[in-house]
Amino acid sequence: MGSSDSKLNFRKAVIQLTTKTQPVEATDDAFWDQFWADTTTTVQDVFALVPAAEIRAVREESPSNLATLCYKAVEKLVQGAESGCPGEKEKQVLLNCTRILSRILPYIFEDQDWRGFFWSTVPGAGRAGADELDEDDGARPLAESLLLAIADLLFCPDFTVHSHRRGPDSVESMQTIDSCEYIWESGVGFAQSPPLNYIHDLNRTELLRLLTTCFSEAMYLPASADSSVINPWVTFFCSTENRHALPLFTSLLNVVCAYDPVGYGIPYNHLLFSDYREQLVEQAVQILIVALEHDGGVPHRPSSPSSIEEQEPTGPENLFVNYLSRIHREEDFDFVLKGLARLLTNPLTQTYLPNSTKKIQFHQELLVLFWKLCDFNKKFLFFVLKSSDVLDVLVPILFYLNDARADQSRVGLMHIGVFILLLLSGERNFGVRLNKPYSVHVPMDIPVFTGTHADLLIVVFHKVITTGHQRLQPLFDCLLTIVVNVSPYLKSLSMVAANKLLHLLEAFSTSWFLFSASQNHHLVFFLLEAFNNIIQYQFDGNCNLVYAIIRKRNVFHQLANLPSDAASIQKGLQRKRKSPDVISRTSSQETVSMEGSHPAVPAEPGTLKASLVAMPGIDKLTEKSQVSEDGTMVSVPKMDPSHSVHADQSAAAGTSDTESNSGRDNEDVFYTEAEMERRRLSSASSTSLWAPTPDWVLSWKCKLPLQTIMRLLQVLVPQVEKICIDKGLTDESEILKFLQHGTLVGLLPVPHPILIRKYQANAGTAMWFRTYMWGVVYLRNVDPPIWYDTDVRLFEIQRM
Repeated sequence: MGSSDSKLNFRKAVIQLTTKTQPVEATDDAFWDQFWADTTTTVQDVFALVPAAEIRAVREESPSNLATLCYKAVEKLVQGAESGCPGEKEKQVLLNCTRILSRILPYIFEDQDWRGFFWSTVPGAGRAGADELDEDDGARPLAESLLLAIADLLFCPDFTVHSHRRGPDSVESMQTIDSCEYIWESGVGFAQSPPLNYIHDLNRTELLRLLTTCFSEAMYLPASADSSVINPWVTFFCSTENRHALPLFTSLLNVVCAYDPVGYGIPYNHLLFSDYREQLVEQAVQILIVALEHDGGVPHRPSSPSSIEEQEPTGPENLFVNYLSRIHREEDFDFVLKGLARLLTNPLTQTYLPNSTKKIQFHQELLVLFWKLCDFNKKFLFFVLKSSDVLDVLVPILFYLNDARADQSRVGLMHIGVFILLLLSGERNFGVRLNKPYSVHVPMDIPVFTGTHADLLIVVFHKVITTGHQRLQPLFDCLLTIVVNVSPYLKSLSMVAANKLLHLLEAFSTSWFLFSASQNHHLVFFLLEAFNNIIQYQFDGNCNLVYAIIRKRNVFHQLANLPSDAASIQKGLQRKRKSPDVISRTSSQETVSMEGSHPAVPAEPGTLKASLVAMPGIDKLTEKSQVSEDGTMVSVPKMDPSHSVHADQSAAAGTSDTESNSGRDNEDVFYTEAEMERRRLSSASSTSLWAPTPDWVLSWKCKLPLQTIMRLLQVLVPQVEKICIDKGLTDESEILKFLQHGTLVGLLPVPHPILIRKYQANAGTAMWFRTYMWGVVYLRNVDPPIWYDTDVRLFEIQRM
C-alpha cells in the first residue's frame, strides 16, 4: 500500500468519525484500526489530517466516538507496554497512537466538561472479549493507565532502549525489567553511556511529546494565586505509582546535561547530519521543568544545608523534586553545572565563531531548570558559588539580558535572568566571585572596558535600564537590589562602571523622576546604599568610584537640598512633560561598543508572545538579612503591618525606605499584561490616584542615607582642590593616585551593618514561574503546533 493510499485511508477514517452520528462500537476493530494501522504517517501528517474544527465537531456532536477513540488509543499503548512491542508493525501502531493522542488531548482540556474524562473509569468501554473481570485494573482511570504505559514504553528494549538480551531465546519481560539498568545516558548516578541510536531518540521524543501534552492541562486553567491547585497528571506521574520515576528523572537530567551541540567535538559537523539528540534534549528539558512542580506550590525546604542525606525519608511527594533535592555528590553537581553552562554559552559562541556549532534555541528552559536546581537543592546552590564556575552561568545571563533588552516578546527571558541573579546575589560568595577579571570577550553591544565581572554586570544593568523598553521598569528595583547585595564585596570598580552608577543616580534623582511616581525614590535609596557599602567596606581599592562621586558631587548636594514645597513639586512635574525620556537621553559618555557586536533589536512584527502575570514587588520578593561580624546572616524581622500607613505615607513606616507597600495592595490579584495596560490607560491611574505632597517628600527625604558621602566629600574635596591648585593639575591619573593612597579611617561615621535582601519564594512568584514556563513551552512547540489556536487560559497569546 503506497504512502499516499494509506494517508487517504487515515483521512477517510477521520471523516467517517466526524460524520457518523451513530456511536461506533468499541468492538469494531476494522474501523478503529484505520487510525493506527498505517506505517508511514509522521506526527506532522497526523496534525494535518486531523484538523482542529473536526476534533471539536466530534467532541460536540458525537462525544461517544471521541471517547472511544481516546480509549482505544490508550488501550493500544497499554497492550504495547505489557507485551514489549516485539515487531516493527506494533511499534508503528504505538507511535501512531501516541501522535493521535498528542493531537486530541488539548481539545479535551479546553472544554471544561471533558476535563474529567481521563480521570473517570470508563465503564466496560470496549473491553471487547475481555472475559476476565480484573477488578483493580478495571478501576484505573484512563489518565493513570496512559501515564503508566508511557513510562513503561520509555524503557522498552529495542524501542526506546538497547536490548540487554544475551541470546536469541532469552526474553526481557516488561513486567520484571529493572529500568535502572537502562538509563539513557551516563552522568548523575549512572556510569555507562549506551551507544547512540537515533531511532530510539526519535521514539523517546514522540513519547515525551505526548507526556508534555498530558501535563499541559495546566495551560487551560486561569492563573490564580491559589497554591493548592495541583496538576493531577504531574502528581500521579511523579508519585510512587510510577516505578520508573527515578530512572526516568535520571535519564532526562543526564541527556540534557551531557548534550554537546558541537557535533561531538568536530566543528561544523552539525551541518552534515540531522541531530536527533537535540529534539530529545528539548523535550527532556521541557518535561523536567514542568514536572518539577511543588506539591501545592509550597516549597519544601530542608532544615539546614547539610541535611540532604539525613533528610527525613519522606521529603516532597513529587519524586522528581525529591530526587532533585537529594543529589549531593560533588561529581554529580560538577557534571550538571558544566553541562548547563556549556549549553547556556552555546548561543554566545555562535557570535564569534558563526556556524562552528549548532545554535540551540532552548536557553529559556535551561534557565528555568537552573533556577529550580538552585531553589530545590541548596547544596547545589552552594556548590555553584564555591568556585568561579558560577561566572560561566553569569556571563551568558548578562548576554541574554543585554541582547533581549529592546525586544518586548522576550520580557519573560529578562525576568528569569534577573531572578536568577537576585537569588545568587543573596549569597556572599557571589559578590566575592565577581572580583575575577573579565577577559572572555563575547561581542556585546556595550562599552569596551577593562575590569572584572562586577564591571560587566554594572555596565549591562546600566544599558538595560537606560536603553531597554518601557516594560522593563518593574525590574529596576530588582536590578539595583542585586547591585546593593554585591556592593560590600566589590574590591575595585573600573572607571567605566563607576561612571555608569553615577549616571543612574543622576537620572533617578531629577525632581521630575522623583515626583512622578510613588516608588521612584526607592531607586535612589538603593544606589546610595550601594555607594555607602563600597565606601565603608571597600574604600581602599575603589578610587575610581570615589573620584566619580567627587566629580558629580553636585548630584548629592541637590538631593540633600531637594525642595519639598508644593510649587517646586509642580515645577518638577512640568519638566517631565517636556522631556519624557530623560533617563536614556542624559549624556552618559556613551562609548564605542565592542567590535563584532550587534545592537539589541525590537521583536519582528508578527512575533508571538505569551502574556505574563504581574510580579510581586521587591519587598514581597525578598526578605532582609543582616550580615554579622563572622559573616553569617541573620534575618531581620519584617515591620509589623499594623504600623504601616496608607500608600501615600507608607514611606514613613519601616526601617528602610525601599520597603513601602504603596501600589502593592492588591498583591494577590493577578492581572495579565493586557489587563494592566487597560487599567493604566483607562484611568491614567498612576496620576489620578496618587499625587506627590510636601509631607510625602519630607517623609522619605529625611531618611536619605547621605551622611557617609557628605563626610567623604567634606574631607576629600578640599584636598583634591588643593592638589589641583598647587600642582596646576588637570590630569586624572595624579588625582586617582592621591585618592588611592588616601584614607578615611576614623573620619567616616561608624559603619552600618550590611543588609542583604535575599529572594524568598511565595505564591506570587510560584504563579509567575508557572505562567512563564508554560508560555515558553507553548511557543517552542511549533512543529507540530501542539496547542496553537486552542483556548488556553493560563496566559494570552499576543502578536507583536
